[in-house]
Amino acid sequence: MKKLAKLSLVAAALSSSLFVSQVALAEVSANIGATTNYIWRGVSQSADAASVSGGLDYADESGFYAGTWVGSLGDSDSGFNGTETDFYLGFGGETDGFAYDVGYIYYAYTELDDANFGEVYFNGAFGNFGFGVAVTVNSEVPDGAGFESGDIYYSVSYGGIDLGNEFELGLSAGLYTFDSDGDDGADYDYAHIQADISKGDFTFSISKAQDEGFADGDLKFVASWGTSF
Repeated sequence: MKKLAKLSLVAAALSSSLFVSQVALAEVSANIGATTNYIWRGVSQSADAASVSGGLDYADESGFYAGTWVGSLGDSDSGFNGTETDFYLGFGGETDGFAYDVGYIYYAYTELDDANFGEVYFNGAFGNFGFGVAVTVNSEVPDGAGFESGDIYYSVSYGGIDLGNEFELGLSAGLYTFDSDGDDGADYDYAHIQADISKGDFTFSISKAQDEGFADGDLKFVASWGTSF
């Protein structure tokens, strides 16, 4: 998912906070968030500009959940002021200390033609260690442009490291493999790493991706805030 309030930062990915069915104590919850740079899988989705977001989730005691999330992309200086809207549903739970989350998410974009695509995903966590895999299963993206059916994203994380004074550290890494190369034969595949220091609703992140494919390789410093109610 690209949700900032999840927080769509990969560093928070696969920690227990990702499992919507566990987070939402009520049947319906809402979330809002803001970040200085919307980073998803190591790549800025907002042209390195600030982004705001909000979402609505439904969670059943059985473990079923569904929701939607909207985030802003770009700014006036980048020449793009579109939005991303995610629609998702899935099932999560825990057995013998192992937490799991399986579902489907659809990414829809305004002001971007032929950019929408959908994924099935599985996330797992045992203690502070997490892992996940997401596979693109449907796409409107033209052949050779990336984000087509068959793309796979792998991720691992270790979170909840106590730094004292209610600060926590989370570490994560991901690998994005694309089913096809670009029209010019370029290899889109790239890897990335990220570290997050969080306290309460605030998170400071450092993200670095390979200078390959869709990633620019620049070191990213990001401050984010998000809450749910």
